[in-house]
Amino acid sequence: MTRSRLLGLFALIAPSLILLLTVIPAQAANTDALRRQSLDRTLTRLAPGADPAVLRLAANALTCAAPDASRLAVIDYSLPSTEPRLWVFDLIQKRLLFKELVSHGRGSGDALARAFSNNPESHQSSLGLFRTLDTYYGRNGYSLRLEGLEPGINDLAYQRAIVIHGADYVSESFIERTGRLGRSFGCPAVRSEVSHQLIDSIKDDQYLFAYYPDRKWLEHSAFLSCQKGGQQLALH
Repeated sequence: MTRSRLLGLFALIAPSLILLLTVIPAQAANTDALRRQSLDRTLTRLAPGADPAVLRLAANALTCAAPDASRLAVIDYSLPSTEPRLWVFDLIQKRLLFKELVSHGRGSGDALARAFSNNPESHQSSLGLFRTLDTYYGRNGYSLRLEGLEPGINDLAYQRAIVIHGADYVSESFIERTGRLGRSFGCPAVRSEVSHQLIDSIKDDQYLFAYYPDRKWLEHSAFLSCQKGGQQLALH
């Protein structure tokens, strides 16, 4: 085939190639946007008492990281420890499985958490998106390992032994005595009575999203700035 014929053939197919390369990403972006919006609506409907802005961020992060995930836990550390601030969602059956009290690290604050860290020995809670791993029995009983997915924010969670476990200092009676929950070494501890069932509901490659209005994290998180849907989610 001569050069002139090749150039002529390319001239014919080039517009179609350009159109195809434009349409496919746009379709994928539109699909992601619809998926995120659907997840956002589902979470808001299932947990009407939760802050919708927090649920919106959780939906965006999960859609960016694992759009086919079947379970999601959300912690809102901007709430005091005396209030239920942990929600566990079944995204397949579209059900709220748990709405629970959850502790924060003793280095993070008293009744209100105000400081967060990725550093070992800080005894502070960490923010961001986590993947759940396997379970084990340790000094705190039945526990669930967590893998932090955000570099510099929570990616030392496994090394720090930041896990979900039950604790007797997470209870209404403890709140009545002290005006707050007891605090962990950074672990999101839950009531002992529900710990086994709650852990089993999100173990093995499910997700946990921990929120606090920390500007540095909000502005630099790879999951929150994900360009899914063709636009960056507005941060609050």
